[in-house]
Amino acid sequence: MFGILRPCRHSLPGGLKADWTGHLCGLCLALRDEHGQLARTVTNYDGLVISVLVDAQTPSEPRRRTAGPCPLRGFRTAGVANGDGARLAAAVSLVLASAKLADHAADGDGAMARRPVATAATALSRRWASQARSGSVALGFDAGVLLDAVARQPAVELSAGRGAAGLLAATEPTETATGAAFAHTAILADRPGNVAPLAEAGRLFGRLAHLLDAVSDKAEDDAVGAWNPLTATGTDLVTARRLADDAVLGVRLALDDVEWARPRLTHRLLVHELDRAVGHAFAHAGGGPGTDPDKVDLTKHRDGPDEPGDRNRFGDRRGLLAGCAAAIGLFCTCQVCCADEFPGPWSGQPRQGLCHNCDCCDCCDGCSDCGDCSCDCCDCNC
Repeated sequence: MFGILRPCRHSLPGGLKADWTGHLCGLCLALRDEHGQLARTVTNYDGLVISVLVDAQTPSEPRRRTAGPCPLRGFRTAGVANGDGARLAAAVSLVLASAKLADHAADGDGAMARRPVATAATALSRRWASQARSGSVALGFDAGVLLDAVARQPAVELSAGRGAAGLLAATEPTETATGAAFAHTAILADRPGNVAPLAEAGRLFGRLAHLLDAVSDKAEDDAVGAWNPLTATGTDLVTARRLADDAVLGVRLALDDVEWARPRLTHRLLVHELDRAVGHAFAHAGGGPGTDPDKVDLTKHRDGPDEPGDRNRFGDRRGLLAGCAAAIGLFCTCQVCCADEFPGPWSGQPRQGLCHNCDCCDCCDGCSDCGDCSCDCCDCNC
C-alpha cells in the first residue's frame, strides 16, 4: 500500500485506530466488490481519506458491515466502512492507480521495459479507468474530471516553467482532481455548504501529495535521468518546503470552515498526520544527521535468551521448526509490528511490537484522547 498519510497506533489514540482500519478495510472490500479481486492491489492510505470525509460530515451513524477474518487484522473480523464513501474512495483510488500504471508503462520502468509487460499494463490501466468512470456514475460523480487531469499531466509537465510558479503549474492537474473528489464528499453527505472549503482543502492536499512524491523520488529520479518536477523547474528543497508548509496551513484553515458531525479522525489525518508527513519527507530528502522517525532499535525486539525474572505468559519454549512456523504467523498477521505485546516465537516470552517505541508522535498525542486538541503546540480546536 502507498500514500503520504501513514499513521501508527501512537498517533491514533482511543478508538481512532479502529476507525482508520475500518476505512482502510472498507476501501479494500469496495474495490473488490466494485472492480474485482485484482483491484484490491490499489488500496492506499490516502484514498481512504475520501471515505473518512463522508463519515465525518454525515449526522447519522456511519454505515458498517462485518468483514471476515483477514491476515492483516490478525485473522480477526471487524466492522468496516460501507456505503457511498467507500465506493467513492474506491473509484478515486482506481483512477489514480490507472494513471500511475500507465505512466510506468510509458516510461518503461522496471519490468515494463519489456514490451509484452508494458502492453498488458497499459490494457489494465485502461480497464481500470473505464471501471472507475462507470462506478462513479451511480454516485453522481464525474470521474471524467479525474481522467482529464491525468490526461493533461504530461503536457503540463513539458510546458512547466522555472521556479516555484513552474512547480505549481506542474501540480495543477493533481490539485484539480483531488479538489473535485474532496468536494463531492459534501454532496454525498448532504452538506452543500461544505463543497467550497473541501474543494480548497482537496486542492492543497493534491499539491502536497505531488510535492512530497517529488521530494521522495528526487534522488532516484536524478540518478536515472527520469523527469522530476523539482529538477525540471529548478526548485530547491527550501522553496519546496515553504510551499508544502503553506499548503498544510491552507488545509487546516479550509477545514475550519467545514461543518462537521464527527471530525476527530479527519482532523488527525489532515492536520497532524499531514504535517508529520511533510517533516518526514523533507528530513529524508535532506540526508543530514538525525533520528529517522521510522527507525526502531531492533535489539529491543529480538527474541533472545530468557532474562532473569521473565515470566513465560504465552507458553513453553518451542523447537526450531515450530518456532519458525510461529514466526511466520506473527509476521503475516502484523503482530510483530502492530501488537502492543506478542509472544516470542521460540521462547514464548512477551515481546513488544516494533511500533511500541517508535518516535513518530507529535506533541499533541498526549491530550488527544478527549477529542479536544487545545494544547500549546497547535491552534486547532476540534
